[in-house]
Order: sequence, then C-alpha cells, then structure tokens
Amino acid sequence: MKHSIEPIEIKNLFSSIATRYELANHLLCGGLDLWWRHVTALAVAKKSPHFILDLATGSGDLAVAVLKKIPTAQITGVDFCEEMLAEAAKKKIPALTLVAADGLALPFRDESYDAVTIAFGLRNMESWEKGLQEMRRVLRPGAPLFILDFSLPTLPLLKPLYRFYLHHLLPRLAGLITGRSEAYSYMADSIEQFPSGLAMCSLLEQCGFQQTTFKPMTFGVVTLYIAYKNYRN
Repeated sequence: MKHSIEPIEIKNLFSSIATRYELANHLLCGGLDLWWRHVTALAVAKKSPHFILDLATGSGDLAVAVLKKIPTAQITGVDFCEEMLAEAAKKKIPALTLVAADGLALPFRDESYDAVTIAFGLRNMESWEKGLQEMRRVLRPGAPLFILDFSLPTLPLLKPLYRFYLHHLLPRLAGLITGRSEAYSYMADSIEQFPSGLAMCSLLEQCGFQQTTFKPMTFGVVTLYIAYKNYRN
C-alpha cells in the first residue's frame, strides 16, 4: 500500500520538527514511549544479535535502548531525514553508525544483519511491502525483525476516546510543542490506515517472514511485532 502523501512531504514534516521531536514524543505519550522501547530492547536482547540495523532511527532512541541491553552490539541507524540523524549524532554513541538512506533502497549487501529493528517508521514508508522486502533482503536467514508501531485499541470504550485524542487533541498539543500541528494530523491519519494485529502478521508472511507474533501494549495503543526471515529465496 502507498500513502496519499508524497515521501518528500513526509520528509519535510520530520525535518521541520526534528529538534523538538524527541521531547514532543515523551510529552505526548506521557513518557510511555520510553517503556515501549525498553520492552522492545529486551526482546531484541533475548536473540543476542551483534550486527543490528535500526531503520527510521530518527534521534536514535531505540538504538540507545538496545545498546543498554547489548553493549557489545554494533548498530547501523538509518533514516531518510538528515535533520533527524543530526539529532542522533549529538548523542555521540560510538557503537551507532548513522547512514542517510531510503528504507526502500538500502545501501547494504544481502544478508548483512543479525537483526532489524524499526520503531514508528514502517508506517511512514511509501510502500510497506517494499520496505519489508528490503528488511528481509538484508537479514541473515532465520534472523529476527522487530517492528514497534502505533495501533488502535481493541477495547470498545477506549477506541473512540483514543481516536478523539488522535485527531483533535494530539495535533493541538503537538502544535504547541513543535509549532507544526499538521505533522501530527498526518500521524493520526497514518495510524488509522496502518495494519495491526493479525493483519500485520499476514502482511509480514506475504513479504517472506515466518513465525510472526505480536504483543499489544498499553491497551493496544502500540504493538510489538516479531517475525523471522524464512529460508526460501
């Protein structure tokens, strides 16, 4: 599936909020984003990968969380937004190599990585299928993929309240913090369109992954997906 908004527009949105993106995330999520990344990092650590590719690394939050659990890992952080990478570079993490690249055309050899992680990034790619296929290409056979992204709560009473927050409160609050409420209006729409739960597992399997599982967190506001590259060509 492709977005109605062009990739250059998405890039410009993230460029415009890069310096306040991390602060905005923490405030708008009530600090829960730190917990979500912690849980994801624990899941990654259980597989003990050494060479990790962190796509849509942004300001490097997930990479930092993973390195706290696996200090010996070597992480390549990729993002298509140079301004976001500049924020990650400010953290001066020796084990994190930053690369500006498009997730749909990664500049890495086949089967280069022991694991791929992506937090809140697949949803923003022009084609989810192409993005997943590139992730599969650079993974070693049988290696894991970890996807952390927003989803819609499944509780009947919570879903309408969450949607109201997404479409009405979130953009206004984000506008006060970043000055760009339209960036978060786009985010709300993208969450509505993004497959979750079994639908995401089905998409992963269509793109050559197997043993897919998913773990909803915070009443389903976010979901962690884990899948493994299969062994077919």
